[in-house]
Amino acid sequence: MTRAAVLGAGSWGTAFAKVLADAGTEVTIWARRPEIAEALATEHRNPAYLPDVRLPEVAATHDPELALRGAELVVLAVPSQSLRANLTAWRPALRAAIDEHDATLLSLAKGIETGTLLRMSEVIDEVTGAGRERIAVLSGPNLAKEIAAGQPAATVVACVDSARAEAVQRACYTGYFRPYTNTDVVGCEIGGACKNVIALATGIAAGMGLGDNSIASIITRGLAEIIRLAVTLGAEPVTLAGLAGVGDLVATCTSPLSRNRSFGHVLGAGGSMEAAQQATHGQVAEGVKSCTSVRALAAAHGVEMPLTDAVHRVCHEGVSVREAVGSLLGRRIKPE
Repeated sequence: MTRAAVLGAGSWGTAFAKVLADAGTEVTIWARRPEIAEALATEHRNPAYLPDVRLPEVAATHDPELALRGAELVVLAVPSQSLRANLTAWRPALRAAIDEHDATLLSLAKGIETGTLLRMSEVIDEVTGAGRERIAVLSGPNLAKEIAAGQPAATVVACVDSARAEAVQRACYTGYFRPYTNTDVVGCEIGGACKNVIALATGIAAGMGLGDNSIASIITRGLAEIIRLAVTLGAEPVTLAGLAGVGDLVATCTSPLSRNRSFGHVLGAGGSMEAAQQATHGQVAEGVKSCTSVRALAAAHGVEMPLTDAVHRVCHEGVSVREAVGSLLGRRIKPE
């Protein structure tokens, strides 16, 4: 893979474009806003996201067809709940990339689609008809600001076609970014979607003034929820013990750079949903919507996820954080 299109110029899309360029891959970024595309192309920076980061030479455009022209790797870096609408708009150009260049579609989005309860790779396949073997996902402890600064990090590239996963691996391997491969797409996607919900819970606990014992308990029991759901859906338990599971969960639950943790912290401190949104500077905290779809997915498969349920009730049913914590502590005692 020598040429990549990164569709989405948020924090992670921008940071990953930098990784690809640093790895020697030719990159074109598509930005929804023309002024962002202009700044990326001429100033080599993203003034809305990561304004202090100097980017290598990358092309940028507001035209998705132009961005996709000649792409062998298509990186989908838009929020999970807007992925379907964007894919539908891009479909003709995506099909051209697939048909002419056997392009691999790589999802950076982490979530479960509201209503359909589909994972992101399933949404991509349904809209584009690309086929599972052509769709990869990337997941791990990958906070955009740290990676953009060149701090060492590792990740997982998962695809049912191991050769395609290895090709993506080579396209984004740098001295500071180490990708591993995996064929467990389900495990990587469920880990990535659910950790955002658990990060909201840890943020709420921290905002309430609870200490490290409480935070560690939430992370550990949150991991148990994630494993239960993932394994029920066909994932390998070992995947959740790795970078796409524990690694991503720990980073998102403990870092002040995590939007989901920051959003939850405001709620735990007594702030409103509107105040929490302002605290994340208008950027999407995926867990706010994912908590509802993950909860519904778990219910559809008979999987118990009490932390996810509590987060949903706080975010969408007006339940107070103290009432939610009380209900969790009041659950029956049982073996671990």
